[in-house]
Amino acid sequence: MTADGHAQILDRGYRKYDGKRSGLVGAVRSTAWHSARSVLGLGRKARHKIAPVLVIIVAMLPAITYVGFAALLGGDEFVNDFLEGVVPRFSELPRGSLAAIVLFTGLVAPEALVRDRRDGMLSLYLSTPLTRRTYILAKVIAVGGLMSLVVLVPTIFYLLGMTFASLGPEGFGDWMTVLIRILVSGVLASLVYALISMAAASVTDRRAFASLAVILTMMGALIVIQILVEGADLSRNWRLLDPVNMPMEMIARIFGDSGEYPEIGSERIYAANGGWAGASLGLLWWRYRKAGA
Repeated sequence: MTADGHAQILDRGYRKYDGKRSGLVGAVRSTAWHSARSVLGLGRKARHKIAPVLVIIVAMLPAITYVGFAALLGGDEFVNDFLEGVVPRFSELPRGSLAAIVLFTGLVAPEALVRDRRDGMLSLYLSTPLTRRTYILAKVIAVGGLMSLVVLVPTIFYLLGMTFASLGPEGFGDWMTVLIRILVSGVLASLVYALISMAAASVTDRRAFASLAVILTMMGALIVIQILVEGADLSRNWRLLDPVNMPMEMIARIFGDSGEYPEIGSERIYAANGGWAGASLGLLWWRYRKAGA
């Protein structure tokens, strides 16, 4: 009823959406973006941002420390020669962040996956252009992209810092070769860690249990293999089942270095990482194929 006493009927009921539709690509992009925002706590209370930000800072610390060290002391030819023998190679730097990487795998995948299943959001996602396969693809993009923040970004920062301190690769060709190796190795290692963590997180709908499953899967396998190889003196090829160190070995081999386990051939290192990624993806798909929508 209006102020002058006339009745007015307003059409505020259901209306068909007539805006621009982005289709499957837009649905994958939107799901990946909002999953990443959720993991980082963006748009949520401050307490949700503390853990991921702290872990990212810890992962960056080795690169920041070495770059700061080089920036303060570098410049003199004698000092530069000394620093070149002290600072790690580009293939070695990610190992300095290994503890942060393992912690991050325990935070990222559970937050990206478990909430949807626990809150019944999977059925809502599947009512959009997303299918189970493309939903998993969006989550892999989100988790893998976030993993690169602790695996890939510190090494890129290290490359830029060493270059400004005159301790980086000499010449444009060598510099680009190092950058390409950093990108390729970092993306592949991030993908392997992301798939392992997502597979481990897919076994439960409880976030805390999922984080525990991720940490126990990675650290438990590492400890058991260490006992088998060092304690029981079994073949060093058992290290191929180590999900923590094999991506690091792959990074070293892509740079042409011998890595921590030079007795294991590079082709077996690549095969082991492919096996971990394939097995994790298989488990992930099996779990979501059976998950109720």
